[in-house]
Formats: sequence, C-alpha cells, structure tokens
Amino acid sequence: MAPTREELFWISVGFVLSALAIPWFLWSSDAVVAGLPLWLWWHVGWMGLTAIVFYTFTRTAWGIGVEGGVGDG
Repeated sequence: MAPTREELFWISVGFVLSALAIPWFLWSSDAVVAGLPLWLWWHVGWMGLTAIVFYTFTRTAWGIGVEGGVGDG
C-alpha cells in the first residue's frame, strides 16, 4: 500500500524537525544574545515551533497510517 500525500507530508515534517533540532551550524559560534549562547536560543525557539507543529498534527492528522486498533491482530 503506497503512502498518501498527507502521510508523506507529515513524514517529511518529522524528518525536518528532527534534522534541525541540533543546530550543527551554530556549534562554532560564540555569539551571545541576552546573556545566553545563540545555540541555546535556537533550542528554545525550535522547541516552541515543534510544540506548535505537534499540536497541529494532533488536531488534523492524528491516526493517519494507523491500521486497526489494539488487539486487532
């Protein structure tokens, strides 16, 4: 069974969120904003964005790709 466009969309969103969760490109940066390193602000912002995306996923797409219920073999 081929995945639907919606499934492919949410899979790609999940990969992007996972891939950019660690700011590899900021590891060599010594920049400080408001007393905290820039990479820490990246994490704060990224976790906020991830929370919004997950909320959207639970409201619009929760259950796509799930076949049957518990105990349906």
